[in-house]
Amino acid sequence: MIIAGVDEAGRGPALGPMVLSIASIEKKHEEKLVELGVKDSKLLNEKERNRQNKILPGLLYEFNSVHVKAREIDTLRNRKSLNEIEAMRIGYLLNSLKKKPDVAFVDSPDPIAKNFGKRIEKYISFKLDIRAEHKADLNYPIVSAASIIAKVERDKAIKKLSRKHGNMGSGYPHDPDTISFMYDWMKKNKTLPDFARKSWATSKRIENKIFQRKLNL
Repeated sequence: MIIAGVDEAGRGPALGPMVLSIASIEKKHEEKLVELGVKDSKLLNEKERNRQNKILPGLLYEFNSVHVKAREIDTLRNRKSLNEIEAMRIGYLLNSLKKKPDVAFVDSPDPIAKNFGKRIEKYISFKLDIRAEHKADLNYPIVSAASIIAKVERDKAIKKLSRKHGNMGSGYPHDPDTISFMYDWMKKNKTLPDFARKSWATSKRIENKIFQRKLNL
C-alpha cells in the first residue's frame, strides 16, 4: 500500500512563490520517517530541515514539487480563490506520480477540511482516497515529509531572490525586513517587483501609501 502526503510552504507571504510538495512511501516503510524525526517543518530549525531534506529522497518512493509564482497567483486570483489554486496544483502533483497512491493525506486550508478534498478530486485523473485534514502536517509523517521539502524549496527561492535583489527577509507581511524592502523598491521603481503578490492587501497598502505621499508633495 502506497500513501502520499501533500503540504505547502509560502501560502501567506507577500513576496516569492507558494511551493507545494508531494511525497509518497510504502506504508510499511513509514516508520523510517518517524525514525528520521520528521515533523511539521515549522517545528524544526533550518539546520535540521536541511539535514532531513537531504536524507528524505533515499527513504521516499517518490516526491515532487511545484512553484506557483507571485504573478501566476495574482492572475488566477482574478477568477479563483487561493484554496482553488492550491487544489489545482495538488491535483497536478498527484497526477504526476508514476505510481499512484492508494490514499493521500493533505493538510487542508479550508475551514471545513473535507471540502478541500472535494476540490482536489476535480483535478485528478484517477480514483483516490483523499483525506484532507487540519494539522495533517503534525499528525502524519508523510505529510511532515512533504512539509519539509516544500519549506526548504521555498527558503531556497527566497535566498536566491535576496542574492539578486538584496535582503527581503522572509517575504511574510509580519517581517519588518520584508516591508522595508517593498517600500524601498516601490519608491525607486514606482511599482512592486514581479515576485511580489500585488493582489495582497500588504502590497496594495504600500502602493497606496507611496502614491498618496507623492500626491501630498
